[in-house]
Amino acid sequence: MTTAAEALSRDGPFARLLPGYAVRTQQQEMASAVEQALAQEGLLVAEAGTGTGKTFAYLVPALLSGKRVIISTGTRNLQDQLFHKDVPLVRKALAVPVDVALLKGRANYLCLHRMELAQSEGRFLSRSQLAELQQVKKWATQTHSGDIAELHDLSEESPLWSQITSTADNCLGNECDYLERCHLAHARRRAQEADVLVVNHHLLFADMALKDEGFGELLPGANAFIIDEAHQLPDTASNFFGTTISANQLLELARDTIAEDLKEAGESRQLRLFAEKLEKAVRDMRLVFDVNPTRGSWRDLSGRETVQAASDEVTACLASLFGCLKPLAVRGKGLEACFERAELLQQRFTLLTGPTPEGFIHWFETHTRSFSLNLTPMDVATLFRAQLDAHPASWVFTSATLAVGESFDHFTHQLGLERATTARWESPFDYPHQALLYVPENMPEPNSPGYTEAVVEQALPVIEASGGRTFLLFTSHRALKQAAELIRERIGYPLLVQGEAPRTVLLDRFRELGNAVLLGTGSFWEGVDVRGEALSCVIIDKLPFASPGDPVLQARIEAMRRAGGNPFMEYQLPQAVITLKQGVGRLIRDVNDRGVLMLCDPRLGSKGYGRVFIDSLPPMSKTRKFAVVERFYRHVTPVAV
Repeated sequence: MTTAAEALSRDGPFARLLPGYAVRTQQQEMASAVEQALAQEGLLVAEAGTGTGKTFAYLVPALLSGKRVIISTGTRNLQDQLFHKDVPLVRKALAVPVDVALLKGRANYLCLHRMELAQSEGRFLSRSQLAELQQVKKWATQTHSGDIAELHDLSEESPLWSQITSTADNCLGNECDYLERCHLAHARRRAQEADVLVVNHHLLFADMALKDEGFGELLPGANAFIIDEAHQLPDTASNFFGTTISANQLLELARDTIAEDLKEAGESRQLRLFAEKLEKAVRDMRLVFDVNPTRGSWRDLSGRETVQAASDEVTACLASLFGCLKPLAVRGKGLEACFERAELLQQRFTLLTGPTPEGFIHWFETHTRSFSLNLTPMDVATLFRAQLDAHPASWVFTSATLAVGESFDHFTHQLGLERATTARWESPFDYPHQALLYVPENMPEPNSPGYTEAVVEQALPVIEASGGRTFLLFTSHRALKQAAELIRERIGYPLLVQGEAPRTVLLDRFRELGNAVLLGTGSFWEGVDVRGEALSCVIIDKLPFASPGDPVLQARIEAMRRAGGNPFMEYQLPQAVITLKQGVGRLIRDVNDRGVLMLCDPRLGSKGYGRVFIDSLPPMSKTRKFAVVERFYRHVTPVAV
């Protein structure tokens, strides 16, 4: 039988199938490690640098194993790439009869019942949304999968998405009239039958948490789990092992109650009145928070009289709506579902506006028109480890960014994986010649008022030397907006700014233009792949430490201090290193790529911990002189200065 390493060798099936196939020792070694973990029900944590080819390094042993394997990704983009491109290619090369399925969370599938409801509740739809709904209805007659990723013409920002997809709260389940034609139900049936199933972390954890997202049916049937983009796992686990309620959930309950009543030709003016009262109470509660979107500790806010009065009013309105729905639920499945949702949301709202349970972080978050209340576990390691123990199988966790230096302790401690085998493979790229690290001189401290202006002044000549072709990555939206205004009139290259168009549109434009400057934060630090000359410079404004005002971070810091730990060295610094590695990973994506990484933060040289960041980066040539940057772009081999 062919081993995974043999399949990836110069005499293997990939070399015969793919023109210009290059053997990578790191890829073969990783494939062997994954193969061993799959064969022995092992626990493997593996970091593979950019260009290693980690996707094939785990797909080849997975498809050769003969086991039922679940592959989980952090993003839908990678999920789609695996299912539509990578898995079919590996299956073809290996000539193995493996049945593969794709399963996404319910919010990714058209709900026929919700679409019908949206059509009947015209009062909630604007003229543009009605036009979009007509597009959806036309597509609904043509699609086989119901995957809304096929709806390219519908804006990512459209409010219609929530109207045509279901949630665990509003799905009618087996009581739905459209059950036989349900796209989600069909995808779940396919998932149960497949040898290899491609999911995402949200769906995997929903299954673990036994929420209605996956009915808790995925985990028991699998022999092996491969978790790609595993650096996202601790945050995802915190979300799913916690509890949350949002203003939107409450508003949707009110809106759906009215729509379902109309659908049943209801004449209950009282029901409509209670639903509208709930809407008003929820919107009024948003007004008692600060005007600007923020996150904070619920403990700091809950004592305010205005907040207490607002939450009491929402509680009373929920109780009134629940009481009114109770005798009316027998009139239709939709009203019955609204009754059950009202009961669930009542319980959840009471929990989330009450005292903080032991071991949880109690916090709120506001957006422009909405808010959420949240309980997040202080520690998910015990909860996650219990899931692994409950489902004996092979587990492989991989990413390009899991280690801090040579150590995996930060990642393994967060998830209770201390017994795991760990392995790390450096990127095969020639970083000393392909990339140059530039840390400019004379930068002010990051907390100084003029810091963003200084970043822009230092960045402009580098952007000019690069001929555009630059990602400028920020650690905050405020800095991004300020920089956009400062740069807009001062460069002769196309400027693309996050928030001014959907992410995919911005990236497509960046690739097409070939000389653009893109300003981004958050989502542009990872999962973005621009190969070739279109991206030849990445500029990062600050070391990406999480905001010290974040309530979840604050609570974890306090807990670590009480336990006698060092939260900065044990938590904040490792998190920032991993985030920086993600941002840096945007620069060199191919063996022929060349580019400059500009890190503006002076703490790299002035603070002792700066060396931890530098040592965690690929082995680039380094300079503090702009003249060396200019020389690099003139295709002269960079010289360290």
